[in-house]
Amino acid sequence: MARNPHDQDATEDRSPYTRALAAFDERVRLITPGQWDSPTPCTDWSVRDLVNHLTGEQLWVPELLMGATVSEVGGRFDGDLLGDDPVAAWTAAARAADRAFAVPGATQLIVHLSFGDASGRYYLDQLTTDLVIHSWDLATGIGHGTRLPEDLVDFALEQLADYGDLSASGLFDPPVPVPEKAGPQTRLLALAGRRDQE
Repeated sequence: MARNPHDQDATEDRSPYTRALAAFDERVRLITPGQWDSPTPCTDWSVRDLVNHLTGEQLWVPELLMGATVSEVGGRFDGDLLGDDPVAAWTAAARAADRAFAVPGATQLIVHLSFGDASGRYYLDQLTTDLVIHSWDLATGIGHGTRLPEDLVDFALEQLADYGDLSASGLFDPPVPVPEKAGPQTRLLALAGRRDQE
């Protein structure tokens, strides 16, 4: 069967996001039963809390891409979303979000975010960056996989480089000073208030 060229465009359009989902997923599957309550660099979050947060973010994707507002979704994705099988809950949410962004034209949609309307492309890029940074948080919490894929680091660094001090948002700690010759991952994590473990 001939392949629709728009399908290829959609795949290329979301590929950093798909790879970032895979990077986080890889680390979720490394979590041992005794590590779900372990601390992470996100001070208030355990490993379970962190996975729950990312699961919730992916659950929002199909809703927002279908045009729902934050108030319409309400508190549906508040609280514990992982239940008795955290890996299965994360997997289902990630697959549904990836499928939603695979729909041709998804990045051209207008989505209603908490701070106002934005393009699907902006939303996709923000989710990707969040996944990259939190992949390191999760890896640090479980002690495995703290070296992130270089292409994803470069992508996230480009997204954050022009934002300045991200701590003003209340979502990040103040930037961490790094040596002038620091590598991309160290610089990315520093922008997000994290100290790389090189």
